[in-house]
Amino acid sequence: MKRLVFAEVIPFDKDTVLLALEAGVDGIITEDKHLDEIKGLARVTFLGNSQVKEYALNKKEDELAYEEMVRKNSLVLHSLSKYEIIPVENLLAKSDIAEKICLSVTNFTEAKVAFGILEKGVQKIIVKKEGIADLRKIMEIAQIGNEKMELETASITKIQAVGLGHRVCVDTMSVLELGQGMLVGNSSAFTFLVHAETEENEYVNSRPFRVNAGAVHAYAMMPQDKTSYLQELSSGTEVLIVDNKGQCKSAIVGRVKVEVRPMLLIEAVTKDGKKGSLFLQNAETIRLVKKDGKPISVVKLKEGDEVLCHLDCAGRHFGMRVEENISE
Repeated sequence: MKRLVFAEVIPFDKDTVLLALEAGVDGIITEDKHLDEIKGLARVTFLGNSQVKEYALNKKEDELAYEEMVRKNSLVLHSLSKYEIIPVENLLAKSDIAEKICLSVTNFTEAKVAFGILEKGVQKIIVKKEGIADLRKIMEIAQIGNEKMELETASITKIQAVGLGHRVCVDTMSVLELGQGMLVGNSSAFTFLVHAETEENEYVNSRPFRVNAGAVHAYAMMPQDKTSYLQELSSGTEVLIVDNKGQCKSAIVGRVKVEVRPMLLIEAVTKDGKKGSLFLQNAETIRLVKKDGKPISVVKLKEGDEVLCHLDCAGRHFGMRVEENISE
C-alpha cells in the first residue's frame, strides 16, 4: 500500500505550501481559514487543523485511548506527536487499525524510523514545519517499500530462439538506475531480475524508464507479495522495482507497449536443482543481471553464466498467494 505523507504548514505560508506540493506530498495541513484559498492548487488532500488531532503516548492508558479513537472516528486524522517505539509496535500489531496509525516527524531521520517500525512501518506520517526542508528526501524513502526480495544465482542452461511472440515493454514514470529492474518468470516460483534499459549502445539510446519485461503470459512480482501477468499491467499500475541487492521500491506505469517481436527461451537452474524459465525479446538491449550486479545482454548470454533470480512457492490466485498443490 502506498505510504501517505502530509506536510503541516502552520503557521500558513503559501510559498511553503507550493514547495510541499512540488515535492509530491499527498496532503497539506494548515489552519482552517486558509483551506479555501489553496484547495485549487493541486489534486491532493487538504485538511484544516480541526480535522487533525494529536496525541502523546506517555503511559499504557494513552496507547489504549489512541487505539479506541482510531477505531471510532475515521473522519479525523489521529496523529501521534509524542511516542516511544514499543507502544507504536503494539498498535501496528493490530491488523484492523495498523493502516490508520499516523506519526508526526520533524526530520528525515525520524521519518526513516517511522517507515521501519516493526519492519512494515506506518502508512501515514505528518511532516512538521521543522522537517519541511527534508521533504524531498522523505518523499524518496516513502516510495521505497520495506519489502526486500531474497535473490540468489542460477546458472543458464538453455538459450533458444523460438520465433515470434507478443512481448511487453513496461514504461514507468521513474528513471531507473544500474542494477534495477523487475522480477519476471514463466512461474511465480522462479523469477529472473530483468534489467531496465539503462545502458546505451551505438545503435540505441538508453530508455532508463523502461523494462522490456518479457512475454505477455509471464508473471511479474508486484508490491505487497502479489503477482500480475504482464498482459494485465496498464497506465497507473504500481509495479515492484528491485535492485541487485534485493531492495524494493514502487514505480507507476506510464504506459505498456505490447508488440510482436522475435523471442528467446531462457532456462536456468540453481545450485540445489530448482529450475526456471522465461521468454525475452531477442535483442541486445534486453538484459538480465549477473551475480556481480552488472547487466548482461541476452545476445551475449552463454550457458553457464550466472544470473540473479528470486525463488518462491508456486500457488497464486488472482495474484495473491494461496496454499495449494500447484505445479507450473
